[in-house]
Amino acid sequence: MKINKAILRLAVPNIISNITVPLMGIASTAIAGHWGSDTAATIGALAIGTSIFNFIYWNCSFVRMGTSGLTAQAYGAENRTECGNMLARALVVGAVLGVLLVVLQVPLGEAAIRIMNGDEMTREYFYARIWAVPAGIMLFAFNGWFTGMQNAVIPMATAIIVNLIHIVCSFAFAFGFDLGIVGIAYASILAQYTGVVLSLVLLRFYFRGYLRNVKWREVLSVEPLKEFFRVNRDIMLRTICNVAVYTFFTGASARMGDPVLLAVNTLLIQLFTLFSYMADGFAYAAEALTGRFIGARDPQNLRLCINRSILWSTVIALLFVVGYIFGWEELLSLFVDQESGNAAAILTEAGRYIGWVIMIPFFCAVPFALDGIMIGATESRVMRNAMFVASAGFFALFFSLYPLVGNNALWAAFTLYMLLRGACQFLMTKRLQTLYEKASR
Repeated sequence: MKINKAILRLAVPNIISNITVPLMGIASTAIAGHWGSDTAATIGALAIGTSIFNFIYWNCSFVRMGTSGLTAQAYGAENRTECGNMLARALVVGAVLGVLLVVLQVPLGEAAIRIMNGDEMTREYFYARIWAVPAGIMLFAFNGWFTGMQNAVIPMATAIIVNLIHIVCSFAFAFGFDLGIVGIAYASILAQYTGVVLSLVLLRFYFRGYLRNVKWREVLSVEPLKEFFRVNRDIMLRTICNVAVYTFFTGASARMGDPVLLAVNTLLIQLFTLFSYMADGFAYAAEALTGRFIGARDPQNLRLCINRSILWSTVIALLFVVGYIFGWEELLSLFVDQESGNAAAILTEAGRYIGWVIMIPFFCAVPFALDGIMIGATESRVMRNAMFVASAGFFALFFSLYPLVGNNALWAAFTLYMLLRGACQFLMTKRLQTLYEKASR
């Protein structure tokens, strides 16, 4: 099997899918930056609102990750019945979780807005967008299952359509109906439910045979559910730590009391996000192939897959470092209305911290690849424990350095956090030997 070809067959559609997500964030930030008279306040309100939903979605992303690894292993083992059952389990869990979050929207929303120091604009955004959550979680289930089934084209098509609808409707609702960032929230609702309908149509068209194999007694039987929730429990704990770090990043920026600095950190994290979604394309390919080769008991191709996935992730990191060195100011200028009174201050302040964004891809390349590899291998306990260590390092370094270097402490802690994630996963699997042994059983 030609590993590079297999990786690219999965990675390229995933990169296209993923790149639409930061583009949607870029478009939303640009809308906020051009709507209203106070650019910094509008961007800040959207940043806080988006962080709240990132917290919700990332904590629910275990539905995608757990589904992907287990489905890939069932696919590698040529167990068609379990492949179909995994989709049913994931959709049931996703639907129940989404409805529960809508029911609890008031206590969750008020607590999050208070913790994140949000304002009335943030509150309006939250209560509008919360209705998109059930659809968003069900899309996690679909995307994880399609990835595990070695199909990256369907998630790509769905992501492109969903995000195009979101961008177009955001402009129309925000400016055409003068709804501002609430219009962005309404666009999210329309886009997410469209994605669910499209996924169902494509599922029935391309995987109808697997739907016939679903056995509901097995879907809800104890042993498979125990394994599903064991993997997802560890992934959820890992994700809680991840979200806590990202949410704290925005919250700490807001608590520094400078709207310009909050806007700067929001814009710079958009540049990092652009890289992360590109690198995740190869991570998704790694999780699909890792699970497949473990399920097929093929350690030779597993080793090749791991080595090449790390290599591709490193190449992507190098390309982004070069791009950020020469084009960061032009990229940031896209987000800011140049006629705004604080546009020059935002770009000037960003120049003080851009070095962190330039360096971070090098520290993230291997950790991102290893995340995908661990998901495919369903080594969720390793992922969880590595994240515990990395998160502790993040908070320890931030609180130690903040009195001395201010906002630089936030970026230094974030960089250490990324580095520790990869190092711990590598060491906790005995330099990946645990994975090769798993494929040899």
